[in-house]
Amino acid sequence: MEAGLEPAMPLLVSPGSEQTRKTLEENGILKVFEKLGSKLLTNACGPCCGSWDRQDMEKGTKNSIITSYNRNFTGRLDGNPATHIFLASPEIVMAKIFSKDLAFDPTSDFLTTPKGIEFRFRPPRGEALPAKGFVNTDYVYSQPPTTGREAIRVQISDTSERLQLLTPFNRWHGGDFEDCNVLIKVQGKCTTDHITPAGPWFAYRGHLENISNNTLIGAVNAENGKINTVYNWITGDEGDVPGTARAYKAASQPWVVIGDHNYGEGSSREHAALQPRYLGAVAILAKSFARIHETNLKKQGLLALKFVDEGDYYRVKSSDRISIVGLKGLKPGKEVEVKVTSRENNTKSWSLQASHTMTSEQIEYFKAGSALNSMVERRRIKE
Repeated sequence: MEAGLEPAMPLLVSPGSEQTRKTLEENGILKVFEKLGSKLLTNACGPCCGSWDRQDMEKGTKNSIITSYNRNFTGRLDGNPATHIFLASPEIVMAKIFSKDLAFDPTSDFLTTPKGIEFRFRPPRGEALPAKGFVNTDYVYSQPPTTGREAIRVQISDTSERLQLLTPFNRWHGGDFEDCNVLIKVQGKCTTDHITPAGPWFAYRGHLENISNNTLIGAVNAENGKINTVYNWITGDEGDVPGTARAYKAASQPWVVIGDHNYGEGSSREHAALQPRYLGAVAILAKSFARIHETNLKKQGLLALKFVDEGDYYRVKSSDRISIVGLKGLKPGKEVEVKVTSRENNTKSWSLQASHTMTSEQIEYFKAGSALNSMVERRRIKE
């Protein structure tokens, strides 16, 4: 700025919290951004989760964004699949806004000032944290009442499309899961963003029924290479994934998902476990799981099972019926037997072994129907 340089592209600043924003303000840093003509976003997820109502770029137009956010899935920031999202450190992002050339390297290249002088960036130096600490922002916190809490009732309109009271999931029925449909056999990467996309769907985070309409719509079907297209064994036609799941649920037909490596990586979205459970899933059988998502599945009473022999992933077809047997003997460290039966020939079946990482407590989650159910049961016993 002292050299007379001005940003060559728009700059958006997104504080991670009110405490961060207030601290930036108190230390004069926001004034620097203001002088650069930047736009200060609200203290929320915003573009990071695709909730950016972008007005300057028509959807489908190819363009590039340089960001210090930590996600760059297709369509992640602005919902535009044609947007190229490049991740960089905040320092690199700030330096690159002064050049229209995407290939500009601030560590070696130079810019020309309005006076025609070559300008080169120097590595920034400064304190990593504010010298006086972060500003106290307790004023944004509303403390719940300490008395009379039992009389408080949460009232939600029956016609609300954004809020819905949760109904506890059913307890495990005490037997095996027999003849389950394979809703989808997923190919390759399946992040929580593929399982439950963000962006405009976040308006329904408080309404499980409505947000479940995006379940697995981003996952690639290993059998046809398509997204959000699976075979519905009730109608005999192809359908979208959540619609097919709802059809199975309405017909009281349990279903499973067959997953690839690191199933559920990415954001730790609890909805990625809540939604399949709500729509009638009983298990996810994958080569491996992302750690947090695996835990979330177990908290919602779903079986997170891993192929002992990864080669079995390639043997299972979406047309097969899956039976998970021996569940009365479910124990920590004990493998689970999965029977696979051909839909075309009921006499043709084979078995595979699946492992799990459930502790004794997590097995109680499964039996109770969810971690919340288990906690309620334990509290009732104490009372």
